[in-house]
Amino acid sequence: MRHADAGGYGRPIAEEEAEDLLRCICFKTGPPRTVGVELEWLVQEQRGPRHPVPADRLRSAHDRVRSLSLNSALTFEPGGQLELSSAPAPSLMECVDSVADDLDAVRASLRTDGLTLTGIGIDPWNPPRRLLREPRYDAMEAFLDRTGPCGRVMMCSSASIQVCLDAGEEEPGPLGHGRRWRMAHLLGAVLTAAFANSPVMEGRYTGWRSTRQAIWAELDAVRPIAPPLDREPRAAWTDHVLDAPVMCVRSEDGPWVRPDGLTFRRWMRSGGPRPPTRQDLDYHLTTLFPPVRPRGHLELRMIDAQPGDDGWLVPLAVTAALFDDPEAAETAYRAVKPLAEHAGSRPAPRNPLWLDAARYGLADPELRAVAVTCFAAALEALPRIGASGAVCEAVAAFHEKHVLRGRCPADDLRVPAGAGMYGVSIPSYGDLQGKEPTP
Repeated sequence: MRHADAGGYGRPIAEEEAEDLLRCICFKTGPPRTVGVELEWLVQEQRGPRHPVPADRLRSAHDRVRSLSLNSALTFEPGGQLELSSAPAPSLMECVDSVADDLDAVRASLRTDGLTLTGIGIDPWNPPRRLLREPRYDAMEAFLDRTGPCGRVMMCSSASIQVCLDAGEEEPGPLGHGRRWRMAHLLGAVLTAAFANSPVMEGRYTGWRSTRQAIWAELDAVRPIAPPLDREPRAAWTDHVLDAPVMCVRSEDGPWVRPDGLTFRRWMRSGGPRPPTRQDLDYHLTTLFPPVRPRGHLELRMIDAQPGDDGWLVPLAVTAALFDDPEAAETAYRAVKPLAEHAGSRPAPRNPLWLDAARYGLADPELRAVAVTCFAAALEALPRIGASGAVCEAVAAFHEKHVLRGRCPADDLRVPAGAGMYGVSIPSYGDLQGKEPTP
């Protein structure tokens, strides 16, 4: 009877089974061997990004790109952003070379439509516009609209670089999963600051170096935040997932139900509006957006899309070097560990450390000092993990141009005065932090 009630979504899942699954599937431990990257891009007019691309032209361009033979998985975000997700690669350079080939093919295809890929965290000119009409995005928009307009900006106007790394070894040490989990939540603020690249929205400066990160922090009360770091990672993440509100209950033959305040744990205990299944648990995981998401591997989600055709290489290379080279990992962990005091007791990305990273970038002296140490360690480690001369040179150039000078890509963006007007209210620093910033 309960099996039938679940429809085509599989057999119902019990609470104990869900807890066991989450502990097993979200942290798969072992020596770090693979690296991956997910690149989101805005698709804009070559003649000028301030001109919105007509929806029919964008859909036509999407269809043309879909016909390409690519190594990466290709998807499109609700606002028409293009995403390439690499397969897990056994080395940094295999990941870089595979994705670079795919990007060359995609760019060539888009040029025939007069379009280009733009690497920036938030569309600086145009308001959110949703092109994809699917039940998932209908439900997501309705759910996030309960909090405010930030959900629509996230869905339709944002672009990021997500670096995917193995969870790490079971045993403690520089490559142990517990240390990597903690380091990701401290180093993540440094990466946010160093690569902040979204200071403008709808033609005006927002007061944030990473407006994208500020927007994500405001999606709702639970979905964008990290679980407590003072608990064992598997247990903390399992409770976080099961106690998070369900965004929607999918249906095969009717509108998707959007329950109010129903957590996944309560759904399993109540069995209504229909019994949840393993497929529902898998889907629920995709609706949580913390800065570090465990998916068997660790998915670091805090980096703004970067300018230039090859700007994405730098955060990928730096992050891989700092996590997967034992010597660099030890140096980085020692450098970021004192940042825990700055972070305080609030979860990322809503604690003072992360908010300062998004607001000030590397103009924050503490974040700048840690970034200098971490980039130096990454530069030393890159040859050891097989990085090419070109990748090492790109990281060195970024280190010289930005990190050593306390700057980030956001500081290079210039917008003409009076170029546009806000259409969406940006969360203030004081609202997110709970107090006004110190000058």
